[in-house]
Amino acid sequence: MLSYDDVVAARERVEAVAVRTPLTYSHSFSEMVGADVHLKLENTQRTGAFKIRGAINRIASLTDGERERGVVTASAGNHAQGVALAATRAGVDSTIVMPKYAPVSKVEATRRYGGNVVLRGIDYDEAQEHAHEIEREEDRVYVHAFEDELVMAGQGTIGLEIAEQCPEVDTVVVPIGGGGLISGVATALKGALEDVRVVGVQAAGADSAARSVEAGDRVELDAVDTIADGIAVREVGEHTFPYIRERVDEVVTVSDEEIAESLTLLLERSKTVVEGAGAVALAAVLEERFDYDEDETIVPALCGGNIDMNTLTTVIMRGLVRMGRYLKVSLELKDRPGELERVAGIIADANANVYAVSHDRTSRDIAVDAADLEVEMETHGHEHAAEVVTALEEAGYEVEIEA
Repeated sequence: MLSYDDVVAARERVEAVAVRTPLTYSHSFSEMVGADVHLKLENTQRTGAFKIRGAINRIASLTDGERERGVVTASAGNHAQGVALAATRAGVDSTIVMPKYAPVSKVEATRRYGGNVVLRGIDYDEAQEHAHEIEREEDRVYVHAFEDELVMAGQGTIGLEIAEQCPEVDTVVVPIGGGGLISGVATALKGALEDVRVVGVQAAGADSAARSVEAGDRVELDAVDTIADGIAVREVGEHTFPYIRERVDEVVTVSDEEIAESLTLLLERSKTVVEGAGAVALAAVLEERFDYDEDETIVPALCGGNIDMNTLTTVIMRGLVRMGRYLKVSLELKDRPGELERVAGIIADANANVYAVSHDRTSRDIAVDAADLEVEMETHGHEHAAEVVTALEEAGYEVEIEA
């Protein structure tokens, strides 16, 4: 079974390629939650995510014969980049199977790191099935994203860094997909510190680990649905689940809306870019998904920053909606001069800023002498958004909130 000494042994191999990522105190988030929040910025890691650590440790441990055979793996993106870079640096040929709908930025980055990318399947699990076919047909070594103790040990070096950078830490919050990261980190932390709590976090749309802990046995989901693609797996690992049960104190979930808000706040308050999976740990803290004391020292692990720009735009908008900073409404106007100006005046008087306007006189759903108006605007929060809607309604308009 994976031990603390295994993680310590992995450290020298990992540090030959990976960087020691910063751990910074956040004044903003500490004030928001009433605890001392320190962010572990693994999004600044080489390849943009923690996965390089486990990949390095696994590739560095290959025998000469295994190196000649080459490696194959499946990944939604971050493990793919880690394996591609680690293999290329070691002179090992790599084939990486990624889901068809993996973010374009992650696919292209994997290719740039030297991996031979094959797109197959709609999610990680289907990509993994094809990767195992390649393993058998080409006699390659399979480098699993989480079901491998060498990979877990590499990921666990994050825990060693946290213990050294913040020895007073009370709680470390770690994302869970297949479970490799939290297995290694929990092993390292429990071995390095006498009294530390480890909390795992999953997206509600990919919550196999949370359900499995509750059921006492692994639960496989029929499908996953979350913006946190880096942790979107249908089933927690067979080899990682025992570590989660024994070494993780609690597993909680957060919604996509909460992830989006956390990601947006990181951009705004900390000038930090993360992907969906990188925001779940902070989301669990902000939403108080687990109990913590005032002034408790908490370290959320921001595990990755590889977010596609199109996805980032969408997620930011969802975050703004949840924060009451974006309002989209539709209303029906009389089709006569000055009506649009009247609505614009009401919005201006309410101190809202218009992003976009859509004015349609041809819709079949409205009267012949009417027009359909859709307005997108910037608001200052939920209370302000409600004031804008109230002002429009008091002026005689029936307002439908679109977002």
